[in-house]
Amino acid sequence: MAEKPLKVLVCGDVEGNLTALFNRVRTVQKKSGDFELLLCVGSFFGSTPEAEAEWEDYKAGRRKAPIPTCILGANNEKTIKYFPDVDGCELAENITYLGRKGVFTGASGLQLAYLSGVESQQQPAPAYCFTIKDVKSLMTPLVSNSKFRGVDILLTSQWPKGVWHYGNNPVEVDTKTCGSTAIADLAMNLKPRYHFSGFEGAHYERLPYRNHAVLQETAQHTTRFISLANISNTSKKKYLYAFSIIPMSSMDPAELVKQPQDVTENPYRKPVKEGERKRPAPSEEDEPATQFFYDLSRPQPKKRNLRDGDHHQPKQPKKPPQPAGPCWFCLASPEVEKHLVVSIGSHCYLAIAKGSLISNHVLILPIGHYQSVVDLSSEVVAELEKYKSALKKFFKSKGKRCVMFERNYRSQHLQLQMVPVPVDCCTTEDIKDAFIEQAQEQQIELLEIPERSDLKQIAQPGVPYFFVELDTGEKLFHRIKKNFPLQFGREVLASEAILNIPDRADWKQCKYSHEEEEAQARAFRKSFEPFDFSFSD
Repeated sequence: MAEKPLKVLVCGDVEGNLTALFNRVRTVQKKSGDFELLLCVGSFFGSTPEAEAEWEDYKAGRRKAPIPTCILGANNEKTIKYFPDVDGCELAENITYLGRKGVFTGASGLQLAYLSGVESQQQPAPAYCFTIKDVKSLMTPLVSNSKFRGVDILLTSQWPKGVWHYGNNPVEVDTKTCGSTAIADLAMNLKPRYHFSGFEGAHYERLPYRNHAVLQETAQHTTRFISLANISNTSKKKYLYAFSIIPMSSMDPAELVKQPQDVTENPYRKPVKEGERKRPAPSEEDEPATQFFYDLSRPQPKKRNLRDGDHHQPKQPKKPPQPAGPCWFCLASPEVEKHLVVSIGSHCYLAIAKGSLISNHVLILPIGHYQSVVDLSSEVVAELEKYKSALKKFFKSKGKRCVMFERNYRSQHLQLQMVPVPVDCCTTEDIKDAFIEQAQEQQIELLEIPERSDLKQIAQPGVPYFFVELDTGEKLFHRIKKNFPLQFGREVLASEAILNIPDRADWKQCKYSHEEEEAQARAFRKSFEPFDFSFSD
């Protein structure tokens, strides 16, 4: 049975005109049927004696809102007195103050995020303002969840700065002064399906914008930004918006990500100009560019000398592909701290993983800017295989088997993770079963593919996938079609079935000091040297 859509009303700045608002709501309900919820953005209360007297009627119960009504907090000094509890509370029957910031999830599964007030321009911030800290505390718990896809609705009084970019321009608003960059960042990360604002006295419906980079990321739902006028406007500008919505949690994934014909680029995702090296704010969406770092300040191993009689000049290697913007995995990038490199070849290099799952957890990475294994040129593939072979021999000498996996999803530079597993811990079959069982639990179709199969025959460049290779050569593959848990590979290996260190599944919880990381790299480099083909004879 199809999920029944929820009917929702949204209103702009009420400014104390409560009876006018609720009379209008009753009229709409007579014409269009009952609505479940009324959401109010902008300034709900007025500061005139008439507005205060009108509110007293609702507060005392002499009048009543016709449907459950949720409002945002104060936007100015004069209306702070109406909000006794910063965390939200019921102010009158059917009228609820949501709070300064937070997330509300209804019984239907509808997820509503909200931020009250205006961005603070002074310290300490007045009670009617929010700060960057408020925005981060609202955003971080949501986006740090690997299963987070976005929220259904975002309510803010202020506009997000630059929301009109790539879209239709608002004609009644001064775009030079309008909007908050903090709210733009919030909208960028929370990816609401609907974002409502007030406060500018204007009605503006932006063209829907996408929340993914075309051909680079899996398709996601679109966002519609809508600003509503104040209820007292005399120009008949729209102040009440009616719509129906099925909660994201109940929607068919294919239906959710359908793109309307008039969809535009994301207004908050600025293109990186040539030569621009500014580092973007870290987020779970780009999982995680700061995860692995390297150091080239140490002396590098010398390459093998030409054999006697080999007097001709060596062939100049083809210049590797270059990133369009900052990349924290390209070896020559000035963006990175580079203290964990342990070996450098002609086309690939080896580095200890920051936040390593277990001792000697390493990465194989291409020196050039390649997104995945299927993008690699033949000479890079050849050297990558040499590193894989050397690592297998090294781990075997230590009484360990190795598991390799790649997540070509929400990452811009290929990272092959090589994790050693003690042979007395579990068998290769145990590891394989653990991956398959956890994949089934999370409804991930993890298929076994022929050992000698070429990934290029299975996945085209640009197609997201997850890939596992065991020490026996057995391979498991998942073509990512929708949200994929970013830590899946680590979670399986850290589980009780394999390493039994579940508290280390998230690399961010496995922090070491700079000195400890340098010591790890130094120890691995010395131990791996007999197997490292990049060193001279």
